[in-house]
Amino acid sequence: MATFRGIVARVIALSSMDVYRGWGVFYGFDSGPLQELPVTEDSDLRTSRNVYPPAVLERVRKIYPWLDHEYDKIPVEQVVLGDPELPGTVIRLPMVYGPGDPAHRFLPVLKRIDDGRRQIIFADDVASLRTPRGYVDDMGFAIALAATSPQAAGRIYNVCEEEPFGELDWARNIAAVAGWDGEFVVLPHDLAPKHLLSPGNTAQHLIASSDRIRNELGYREQLPREEAMRRTIAWHRKHPPTESLYPFAYPAEDEALRHAKIA
Repeated sequence: MATFRGIVARVIALSSMDVYRGWGVFYGFDSGPLQELPVTEDSDLRTSRNVYPPAVLERVRKIYPWLDHEYDKIPVEQVVLGDPELPGTVIRLPMVYGPGDPAHRFLPVLKRIDDGRRQIIFADDVASLRTPRGYVDDMGFAIALAATSPQAAGRIYNVCEEEPFGELDWARNIAAVAGWDGEFVVLPHDLAPKHLLSPGNTAQHLIASSDRIRNELGYREQLPREEAMRRTIAWHRKHPPTESLYPFAYPAEDEALRHAKIA
């Protein structure tokens, strides 16, 4: 902020929805009751400065090596919004999917489809977990809109798609666009392979409202979701990752399917 004071009219800070207390509850860093949903720009923030558990952080660092135990966007937001001379705007982003995604967020479903798996397993608690998402071009449009709208000065905006799909329904969307006619199998938590379980408290859904940026700045998605997913799938297939955040253990999945049929 000191560097750009007197040079620019405003600073746009790209933040994350992981600043909210709901994410702290999900990962077990914040105690107390579940966060009321949907979270809005006025919802409580995390009280803990830990964002990810050590095991999750270790995995994520394979993709984002700059991310360390001090990663936290809350202090960044405070600095950007607290400058008395240079106005700031904060954009809180969701999980962003689309071409160029370094985390390859479609991989858990798409790789299994492309590997010829006829059944894809979800633990029941993971299947219903709802989280915010946004297509990369739409997120770029939201950022440009905030940067060119003077009324955005001093404001915080959530940006995400309006419908918060559960993990299973999101996987079904991917499968439909990819043309897969296999079967999704939902298993009780205790019968699902351990590598398919969530590292967080799945009772805490992560649903966010993007009403503010829609109402104040007129934000709208620029592509139909199906087209956004089609472009994402095409990119994924042309750019397989060298590192993956997601474990694949087909023998364990086959054993879980056999056990479920016997049970």
